[in-house]
Amino acid sequence: MSLRSNLTGQADQQADSAARDIAVDIIAQVPNPVPYARLELPDGEDHPVQVSTRGGQLLAASKDLEAVSGTGLAAVKPAPAPVSVPPKTPAAFHDDGGKGSGKGKGGGSDDDGGGDDDPSGSDDNSGSGSSGDDDRSGSDDDGSGLGSVGDVISHTSGRATVDGHSADYRFVTIEVTDRNNAKVLLRVGSSLAARQSALNTATTAMLVGLPALLLIVGGVTWLVTRRALAPVEGIRREMAAITASEDLSRRVPEPGRQDEVARLARTTNETLTALEASVERQRRFVADASHELRSPIASLRTQLEVGSAHPQLLDVPGAVLDTVRLQQLAADLLLLARLDAGERPGETRVELGALVAEEVAQRATDRVPVTVDAAAGLEVCGSRGQLARVLGNLLDNAQRHTKTEVRVRLRREAGDVVLAVGDDGAGVPESERDRIFERFVRLDEARGRDDGGAGLGLAIARDVALRHGGSLTVGPGPGGGALFELRLPPAR
Repeated sequence: MSLRSNLTGQADQQADSAARDIAVDIIAQVPNPVPYARLELPDGEDHPVQVSTRGGQLLAASKDLEAVSGTGLAAVKPAPAPVSVPPKTPAAFHDDGGKGSGKGKGGGSDDDGGGDDDPSGSDDNSGSGSSGDDDRSGSDDDGSGLGSVGDVISHTSGRATVDGHSADYRFVTIEVTDRNNAKVLLRVGSSLAARQSALNTATTAMLVGLPALLLIVGGVTWLVTRRALAPVEGIRREMAAITASEDLSRRVPEPGRQDEVARLARTTNETLTALEASVERQRRFVADASHELRSPIASLRTQLEVGSAHPQLLDVPGAVLDTVRLQQLAADLLLLARLDAGERPGETRVELGALVAEEVAQRATDRVPVTVDAAAGLEVCGSRGQLARVLGNLLDNAQRHTKTEVRVRLRREAGDVVLAVGDDGAGVPESERDRIFERFVRLDEARGRDDGGAGLGLAIARDVALRHGGSLTVGPGPGGGALFELRLPPAR
């Protein structure tokens, strides 16, 4: 379409140029009266021409133009002009009137009569006739205008038959004012053969080349895509093998280049590593939970069987302690399961100063008294029950390891609310400060069933802190021992 439009525009320009040249010739050639039928027009095969009045009367056309359409004027042969008879010139009379009369009849045989019959004679009459012609020409020039070429009226497409050959043309119509100030319409065509040839060539080239180009592009795209996605297929096969074997220690191959596929492989391996750690953690959790549950259940069963056989030997206080320990362990496991399931802590505003005072007041039977230094008005958002559980676990841990005192301090620091619980015990070795927050982990001096607990208190405390958008860390206390710091974002 673009090529057709450009070539049509070129044909319009050629028609415009030819029409203006012919218009200039019309102005230069046509005397008064205007003999348009005698105009010398260009070859009709290159530029078919029609000259007509504004009313539609054909004045002139290319002599070999046989038919035309698309110009608005179908006529190709101008109507014959009326024959004008020139006025007779008075005869030249001599002294012999008879001779003059004989010449007037055209049958005189004297020299004078013969001289009159010669159209190229040089007698006075002949000279007078030439002078008369010159006078008429001078009169034509004096009575004529300069003539002008008007603007283009329209461009149209049509067909013309010239010398038996039909072809498509682009016609331009312009208005011309001749030297007699008569306005005529000039229609000139420009052949569209070059346009049609170019379009045919382009169409043929596209029909032949486009399928080949599509095949080449498709083949190259297939090869490039297959090569680019080959590592993806390797990742898929390895993932399928991992799924089938359930061996999470395997890893997918990583390409040696820095692109999206390589990043996908690395991310997949990182996911597999995290998944393997999670599964291993769950396995250890189940194994440790089973072990921790087995001990109190076995002890309770033994006591009940002894009491059933020998009622006087039944250790009721011991059975109650085992039942309480079993209940606490079940509650801890349930809370961990809820935290692992992603339970949201809620958006309740909790005033930590009041929470600390309430929790410490309930621990009147502790082995060591608790010293509290809590600022008022510090609020956080979350679950009051879970935060109370964190504080209780930290106090239980401090009571288990302290010697003479347990200190609780609540303050605002660097935009966070900090709850610190310290003791004056042996402290936590630096190498164990991360491990003690793992589940079912107890240090050597706390391995006893009665003193060491199940090893879930600190793990629960850190999980709750993370769910509340905070953190729980351990370090050395200012007076020795361990110092646990719970950092939480303040309530908005």
